[in-house]
Amino acid sequence: MMKRPPRGLTDKDMIRNYVEEQSVEAQLLTAAKKAEKRRLVEEAEAPPEPLAKAGFTKDLAEKLGMELLALKVELGTSGVKDYNFKIKRDGEKITITVIDKKF
Repeated sequence: MMKRPPRGLTDKDMIRNYVEEQSVEAQLLTAAKKAEKRRLVEEAEAPPEPLAKAGFTKDLAEKLGMELLALKVELGTSGVKDYNFKIKRDGEKITITVIDKKF
């Protein structure tokens, strides 16, 4: 059986030791706020991108990386093992050419 509260107590005295359980919704909101704060702190602490990568979005850098990887695979299958890249800019065009080091 549950014990009856003593008579003559004020409202404040009756709820003195009461601790309300946090609802699932409140827990999820708190977790989302903590994650957002953590993300903002990590962004602020992240080292700045090198100047050479200025203007490159993640998607653009990923596409360029994938194309270079495909080129390296093609060179490897055709037997070219020792090569270098030559980069040339002509106005708004940038050209990457493979130079075989054997020649």
